[in-house]
Amino acid sequence: MFRSVRFAAALALSCVGSLASAQTATTTQSYPNKPIRVVVPFAAGGPIDIMTRPLAQKLNEAMSNPVLVDNRAGANGIIGTDSVAKSPPDGYSLAVASGGTHAIGPHVYAKLPYDVFKDFTPVSLYVTMAELLVVHPALPVRSVKELVALAKARPNQLNFGSSGTGGTPHLAAELLKSAAKIEMVHVPYKGMGPATMDLIAGQLQLVFADLPVLLEQVKADKVRALAVGTAKRSANLPNVPTMAEAGFPQIEAYNWYALFAPAATPKQIITRLNAEIAKVMSNAAVKSFTQNQGAEAVGSTPEELGAIHKREFDKWGAIVKAAGIKPE
Repeated sequence: MFRSVRFAAALALSCVGSLASAQTATTTQSYPNKPIRVVVPFAAGGPIDIMTRPLAQKLNEAMSNPVLVDNRAGANGIIGTDSVAKSPPDGYSLAVASGGTHAIGPHVYAKLPYDVFKDFTPVSLYVTMAELLVVHPALPVRSVKELVALAKARPNQLNFGSSGTGGTPHLAAELLKSAAKIEMVHVPYKGMGPATMDLIAGQLQLVFADLPVLLEQVKADKVRALAVGTAKRSANLPNVPTMAEAGFPQIEAYNWYALFAPAATPKQIITRLNAEIAKVMSNAAVKSFTQNQGAEAVGSTPEELGAIHKREFDKWGAIVKAAGIKPE
């Protein structure tokens, strides 16, 4: 009797497992069959939104299925990111992540409603861009070394702006302060727009920012570019040296945009999305649009994105700790 009960229970569990496997297989084979939501955790019109819309449009065409950009701004990206972390792992909700949301934010905010590693699975990198160091044209410096010399001669007299405490522009400047052993005053803003305006007006002496934010101001000679934080020069500003060429090889500062799915999303779906994103980002029109904005269209495997995420997470975590940065 007891053996019969155990056998029946085992058979029932086996059937449940087989049914779940069959349902998962059916789901992945029919994917996608309803709109895919790409959550941009910032307001429409910003760089991350502008760079994501061509990707969503081309994915829409390639997959013959609606791919919709959903702007869910608030709390420095936390609200939109959290909405994806708590979505079903079925491939229909994807989070647009950046260095700020997934590599820096977890170190700045003591209690996030999600874990950037445990609650997400990497899909693909799709855009990278340099952090660009610029100064007001009236500042008597034309190189990073001259800027450092001036900062050492005038400690805490140079003001640098940022998009807010703990963002990539802020951390890039903290990295320069640490590497060059200089002291400057941080002035946080609610976005790089107002910070750039104050730089042009002479209220600030320098800023780091995503290159697309400053590209037109550099071309119009409203600000002077000193260096880019990437390993190679930007095609948009070929005469501007890298931080390594400027004498600071230890400074690498760039931003990146990538897609992550909720944890436990089936591997077949991740593989399908990754393949389609790779095709989109190698499209000539997309590459041209991205470069014209001051960024670079790229692709990656999920594993490569995972490695980049971990490396950036560790790098910026050390800077946040050393600088004692806390949220505003």
